[in-house]
Order: sequence, then structure tokens, then C-alpha cells
Amino acid sequence: MMITYGNWDIQEMPMGSPLFRAKVERFLGANGLRLEEVDSYCVIEGPEGEILAGGGIQKDTLKCLAVAESARSEGLLAPIVSRLLEIGSDYPQRKVFTKPANRAIFESLGFHLVASAPEAILLTDGKELDRYCQSLCQHSGHARAGVIVMNANPFTRGHAYLIEKALEQVDRLFVIPVREDVSRFPYAERKAMMVAATADDPRVTVLEGSEWQISALTFPTYFLKDLSTAAETQMRLDIDLFARHIAPALGISVRFVGSEPLDELTARYNALMQRILPEHGVEVIEIPRLTEGEPVSASSVRAALDEGSFSQAAALTPSTTHLYLLADLAAQALRQELDTPLKPGLVGPDGSGAHSDMDYALMQRSIRTLRPWFGRIASAASTFHGLPMESASQALRQLGINAEKAMLAATGGVNTHRGAIYSLGLAIAAASAADQRSMDIVDYQAFMQTTMGKISHSIISNTLKDSELHRTAKSSATGNSHAKGAREMALDGYKELYESWLPYYRSVKGRPYDRQRTLLLIMSTLDDTCVIKRASAERAWQVKQEAADLLEKMPDQVGNDVWSEGLRRLCDQYATEGISCGGAADMLALTIFIDTITS
Repeated sequence: MMITYGNWDIQEMPMGSPLFRAKVERFLGANGLRLEEVDSYCVIEGPEGEILAGGGIQKDTLKCLAVAESARSEGLLAPIVSRLLEIGSDYPQRKVFTKPANRAIFESLGFHLVASAPEAILLTDGKELDRYCQSLCQHSGHARAGVIVMNANPFTRGHAYLIEKALEQVDRLFVIPVREDVSRFPYAERKAMMVAATADDPRVTVLEGSEWQISALTFPTYFLKDLSTAAETQMRLDIDLFARHIAPALGISVRFVGSEPLDELTARYNALMQRILPEHGVEVIEIPRLTEGEPVSASSVRAALDEGSFSQAAALTPSTTHLYLLADLAAQALRQELDTPLKPGLVGPDGSGAHSDMDYALMQRSIRTLRPWFGRIASAASTFHGLPMESASQALRQLGINAEKAMLAATGGVNTHRGAIYSLGLAIAAASAADQRSMDIVDYQAFMQTTMGKISHSIISNTLKDSELHRTAKSSATGNSHAKGAREMALDGYKELYESWLPYYRSVKGRPYDRQRTLLLIMSTLDDTCVIKRASAERAWQVKQEAADLLEKMPDQVGNDVWSEGLRRLCDQYATEGISCGGAADMLALTIFIDTITS
């Protein structure tokens, strides 16, 4: 696409082409710059096709701007910047990181300086930072106020300890969550954890975060000669922006940080703050980390979640964080099911099974879409103490409907996880309503089973006429009055899961094909409505027998190659017949989730 500005034609380079990408790289290299990822890159070319000027934009940030030495008297930067601003017009403002020597050039193009460091400056063409600071000013005016800027991914007892110790030294404490939404726990959840953990102390205010925290993800390095200086330059810009804008707006006199014995970059950041902020009238107080054998850290919590241990993660976090650990583990259970290969008829990393409308990437997108909804279900369920079951179940049902709408929007109308929304939603809600501290593991599992059944019964009975409840649960979906599909299983709290699937999964966990074995057991037990709808009730009964036969023929001493051969044969057969055991896949994810929270 070519646009004319005055006497100059500006064209957008097709950066997906290796040929054009290499041309841009050569142009930037000749001007002492490096190419970074951009959404668009625009150029002005000379009569021989050589690039005279160019620049890119990624989201709201202009980058990789350069003018060839032979054309620097032609005023080519202005039309390039004007075109990039048009491309980024959906953003309320645009930013540019560049060398300090280029400040006058960009100020002449309507940008203004917001932060500076020896090797780089940050300019913007908007007033968003001013508006953010104006919103902070309403909180100023306290005798001695302090601030903590934290990511809290997730919020731990270490974060709570830092807040507790900071409060011993100030009259008012502000907590600002890092807004950049690339953490494992979304910004909304991280902020909610902070709010919940500090709700009982009126001296603490959790503020809205902003985009004005400069990180390695937002800070481009294309103009730095030595990449070893990039991290420190990014830190200096972030500290300068805080000192120039955030601290004065809040009227704070002290910033608190936790000591960092493990991460060298964070330790360096703390040291830079201690050197720079006092020059701006802000004291920096470093509080020793809460240590229990080793420092209590968010990374330790994430490691426990990766290992599927809710109890270990919960031990490092306040109870107000536990809801969001449940949501994370629910999404992780879906990912583990998806990442399991050799699942008859199902989508996995090895193919799409019997599905022509789904693939691995689509299923991943669906899980990412559902992840925040699991957090909302957990948060809502935690407030249901004392409410009538009818009110609570209706609220959960609406959240499930909204989650399904979000899923369908993300997948183009493909039903990837409708069953999982229901079953995992029930489990998350039941777990969120439980007080595990007062229960042993047996009582907790019994509470989970009973509560899941009660919620399911209330949801269904409020949706259907009483006379239809039993018939619908047992026969409408399956066409067989003796069939026991996922909905009826939900009504009795997934009795088979607790009595059969979960104990079996735990007995084979860690062995080769542990999830495939558990899936076969579920397939042999569940009247899978997905199979019935795609084939017939008779074929669904045969599928149950085939799964049971394969599981029976594969004792522990059978080698991995025999397991692989047997599973692959069944996968090929079901893919050919168009048979998908989607209900069993949902139950496998549910089994994995229940295992992580009741171990």
C-alpha cells in the first residue's frame, strides 16, 4: 500500500517476506540500528529502489526510525512519522524511545519528553500520563505516605509481609500493581488479590496500575550500540518516570521494596532506586524478604502450580489468593488434557482426531479465553456463604453462559469446551466455597462431591420444569433411559470420579501413558453424549467396550511401544469413523483438576 505525503510516496513493506525484511535490516544496519518486531514498517525509497527513510510501529510504540545519511537534509522523517501516527491512530497516544540526541527532532513533530536516561529518552504525543497523574493527585495530602509497586504474580504471604512492615513506617500506603498484562495471572486478578488482602486496613489503598511501567517487554533496544546496557537503561527510564510524575502526583516521600537475594536484575533495580530517588526527595527503604527456609516468592508459588500441587502453592499465599490458584489449576488441567497425545478421536498435539472444525491452536485459544472466567467463577462462589442455593446457582449459571459466549466468539462459533465450562465451573465453585483449613482430605473430597451435586441440581431444576428434570438428565441427551451421561454424573457429584477415576489416576500417575490410561477408564465408564450424537447409542456402547478391552490388555509390564501401537490403532479407527470422545476428555480434565486440589 502506497500513500503520498507532499512530494514523497510512502509504502508499507511486507515484512513477512524474507526479501523485504532483509532489505530493511540492511538499511537499519547501515545506520547503526537493529530491526525489532513491528506490526508495520513504512519506507520512502529513492530512484534506484534504495531506502532513504523508514520507521515502524508496534502497537502504540514507534521504533526502528532512520534516515539514510545521503537524505538527512530532505526532511524525510516527518512524513514517515505522520504515516506511522495514522497507522496507530486507534491508540489514544503514541510513544517513541530514542537516543537523547534525537529529542529536538521528535519535539518538533509534536512529541514531548516524559522520561530520560543517559542512553535513551521516552517521548509521547498524548496526555495519558498527565491524566493518570491527575487521578493520583486525589489521593495525596498525607503527612507521611509511601508506595509499593508490585507485580504479585500471584500475591503471596511475602507481599503481605512487605505491606505489613511498610505500614509500620508510614501513615498511608499506596500499592500500585504493574498493569502490563503478560503475567501468568491477569492484571485484574493480581489487583483483586491485593485489594482482598488489604481490605481490612483503611491505611492501604490499592490504586489502578498504568502502562507507565517500563519493562523489557515494552522497551525497544534497536538504537543501543551495546545490548548489555539495555536492562539498566530500561530501569533508569522507569525510575526517572516514577520520580518525575508518579511520586509528585501521590505526594509520597518513601518507596518500599523487598530485598532480592535471588534475582540479579531486581537487586540492581533496587540499588539504582536507592541511588536515584533520594535526589528527587524520595527515600527508598528495602525490607528483608519473608523467609521460611528460603524466601517466600511468587516464583515458588508458580513452581508449585506447575507441579500440580495446590496445597504447596496455598501454603505460600494468603487465603484471598487461593481462589485464583484454583482458576489457574483449572486452566492447567485443560492444557494437560489438550497436550496429551494418542487420545482416540480427540484433538491433541499429534493431530485433530475426528474433528475437521478444531485443531490444537484453536483449542489453545479457547483455553486462554476461558482462563479469566474461571477466576470470576471462583471469586463469585467465594461470596455465596449464607445465600440460598438457588441464588448462588443462578449467578454461576450466568457466568457459565457468559464464558461460553466468550469461547464461541474466540473460536468462530466452534464448541471447544462447553462441557468443560460446566464441569470445571462446578468444581471451582465448590472448592471456592470450602474452608479447607477446617477439613481433612476425606472430608474435603466429600464436601466437593456433595456441593457439586447440589449446585448442578439447582442449576438444572431452575432451568427445566420439575417434570423434565429426571427425564432430561437421564435420557434426553443419550436416548437411553439406562445411560449415565455427564449431566447425570454432575447431579450425583461425579461419584464415579471420586470412587474410580481419581483413585486409578493416582495409582498410575507418573507412569508412561498415565493420562491415556485414565482416559480409557473414563471412556469405558461414561455414556459419552458426544459419541452418541456423532454415531449412535449402540456404537457408543461398543466404544466403551473397546476402551475397556484395550485397558485390560495393557498391564503394567507391557512396553511403551505396545501401548503406543494399541492407542494409535484406536485413534486411526475413530478418526476414520468420525467418533470423538469429547465428554471423556472433559472428565479427564476434571479428574486432573480434582487431583491437584485434593492431594
